[in-house]
Amino acid sequence: MKKILITGGAGFIGYHLSKRLAAEGHDLAIADNFFRSRHDNDFAALLANPNVKLIEADLTKPESWDTIGAGYDEVYHLVGINGTKYFYEIPHEVLRIGVSTTMNALEWFRSTNNKPDAKILYTSSNEAYASGFDLGTVPIPTPEQVPLVIADTYNPRWSYGGQKLIGELFFIHYAKAYNFRMSIVRPHNFSGPRAGYEHVIPEIVGRIAAQTEPFPIFGADDTRSFCYIDDAAEAIQRVMESKTTDGGTYHIGTSDETVIEDLIHTIFDLMQWHPKQIETKNSPAGSVKRRLADVSKIKKDTGWEAKTTLREGLQKTIDWYRKNPKPKK
Repeated sequence: MKKILITGGAGFIGYHLSKRLAAEGHDLAIADNFFRSRHDNDFAALLANPNVKLIEADLTKPESWDTIGAGYDEVYHLVGINGTKYFYEIPHEVLRIGVSTTMNALEWFRSTNNKPDAKILYTSSNEAYASGFDLGTVPIPTPEQVPLVIADTYNPRWSYGGQKLIGELFFIHYAKAYNFRMSIVRPHNFSGPRAGYEHVIPEIVGRIAAQTEPFPIFGADDTRSFCYIDDAAEAIQRVMESKTTDGGTYHIGTSDETVIEDLIHTIFDLMQWHPKQIETKNSPAGSVKRRLADVSKIKKDTGWEAKTTLREGLQKTIDWYRKNPKPKK
């Protein structure tokens, strides 16, 4: 069994990845400060495993890494403030936390971790190239080698994509300078249980549960490709564990492009409620019209491809959110 660290392990991706790795019996350390993530019943059940421990730490502070220890075989660096509302409300913190934790993680990994053949993986984002759609530099489906661009540095929307772009540069050039193993993954619209309450599918489920009338649909003709979180966690693990992926960047997502209006009508059907009136509204400011990842590279190098259908993933997600409605303030 391996000794594994997951930074941001109490968040959406981190929790599901941690659950998968813990079930395999690995010695797992989860580092988190619960800025966005919650210490809920699901997370408590994960921590009940004897091979899982929690390290509460603010990883923006270099000295906090002293509590992490050393000797890890694998390090998944997932820390970051996701959620569009945060990009607009606290872009300075999105940038500070993203960049400083990445710098600290790489310095700790190359100088302190001291484990031969250890590997570190960075979770970037499709936001790193998303503003390229405005410039016409991004094809659909989108391969890994597109230009990473920030179209407007004054638009706080791109605080998240900007720090992910910088993080990719850090990982690539630190690994070359200090000769260690690393990989980069770019998630594309992961969905599933425990994803928070601000993302598109949880928001839709919440409005349907409240039987909102008239029912708003934002960006009805926009498209996304939704990858169920269990498939996504498997993909991240495969990229980590493969030597073929060392030094590479990989898109993770599905090959199925879904129109938002069709997505919502599918959720209506699954939740067995349809509104009497629908109001079609514009997409939120800064939204990308289409998103569809080219996932041929990860399939070629690891054999991974998404298995869960959209309806299967939606049903599991709906079931969880019905049992875990958004807490009242």
